Amino acid sequence: MNAHQDMLGRLRGHRPGTTLDGKFYTDADYFKLDMEHIWYREWLFAGHDCELAKPGSYITLQIGDYPVIVLRSGDGAIRAFHNSCRHRGSRLCSAERGTVAKLVCPYHQWTYELDGRLLFARDMGANFDARQYGLKPVHCESVGGYLWICLAKDAPDFEAFRAQVMPYLAPHRLKDAKVAFESTIVEQANWKLVWENNRECYHCSGNHPELCRTFPEAPTVSGVQGAKDDPLISAHWDRCEEAGLPSTFKISESGQFRTARMPLLRNALSYTMSGKPAVNRPLSSSIEDGNIGTLLLFHYPTTWNHVLGDHAVSFRVLPIGPKETQVTTKWLVHKDAVEGVDYNLDDLTHVWTMTNDQDRQIVEENQRGVSSPAYTPGPYAPDHEGGVMQFVEWYRNAMEASLGGDAVRLRSVA
Repeated sequence: MNAHQDMLGRLRGHRPGTTLDGKFYTDADYFKLDMEHIWYREWLFAGHDCELAKPGSYITLQIGDYPVIVLRSGDGAIRAFHNSCRHRGSRLCSAERGTVAKLVCPYHQWTYELDGRLLFARDMGANFDARQYGLKPVHCESVGGYLWICLAKDAPDFEAFRAQVMPYLAPHRLKDAKVAFESTIVEQANWKLVWENNRECYHCSGNHPELCRTFPEAPTVSGVQGAKDDPLISAHWDRCEEAGLPSTFKISESGQFRTARMPLLRNALSYTMSGKPAVNRPLSSSIEDGNIGTLLLFHYPTTWNHVLGDHAVSFRVLPIGPKETQVTTKWLVHKDAVEGVDYNLDDLTHVWTMTNDQDRQIVEENQRGVSSPAYTPGPYAPDHEGGVMQFVEWYRNAMEASLGGDAVRLRSVA
């Protein structure tokens, strides 16, 4: 039996409410199927508009076998291309970010305009048609200060996501932000274990002392059910909605993305050890109330986010191998906020820097355990791990549908 048939059979035979079989977290052929049927087909969070401040500004990322460059063109538009020269395939840009006047291949100096057109190719003969050798485009969209790319020939619909998240993100004006700090860690674990860990706070009290000073452990906050029946959350929604901030829980029909604004503990205003704002200058002058909690946004398979009144934190997940995942965290502040005056970098980053490292240790131990031949699927805690079950449901349905199964897409509600 080939990996395709084997995975499809295991997806169909999965028992709801339990973890996946070990092969989903360890097998190289299963990982290739994940890449082909999810990562090379879905919309992926790439970065932020504010990182491309002027024409020629670019960022690069590696998605499986595909190097990609995202840049701002001379006309101000943001575009994405395969980071591969049309001559002999060399990467055009090897740095993670930078600014260029033109895209010049370091190998033989083929030169491209910022819109992807080939401008110069030395000594290619009289019959060479440069118009046939522009850079290959990658689908690229922007919404609320977030940049998204899709490697598929035909990208899935983006407008449903835009329509849901734009009202939530717009008041924060993240296009007028800047990245105050960025960190990238590599977790020796499968990308699904990284996500499963994120989708519950069942583990928080025993592992995240810094985060638990401000972030609620209640499953109604991190999960996908019961939020509207939680009086603290519903009162928070009412207050924020009255102030013009969309806040109530919304999840897409497929379960791929979710938005909700949640209160922090003890009237904390930010993710700091004291609960006080990390940044004296708010992200947006249009949000007058500092006690708005955190806007929680996730979009499978690549990002979860916390957007507060004073700053935002974005997380980008990129798989490297069956047991290796890159997690990049970016802290965004108002573009005119000055380090040392408006914020202290350690105060801004301490809670999530510590939490990220703690989560790295957790998922690496999880990976070691599920890699054991003795591992068998275990039961999820229904009250605390509803978010994990919802992620697994989304993954199973997405993979089964793509592999040719008859998956039934279920909707989870608050």
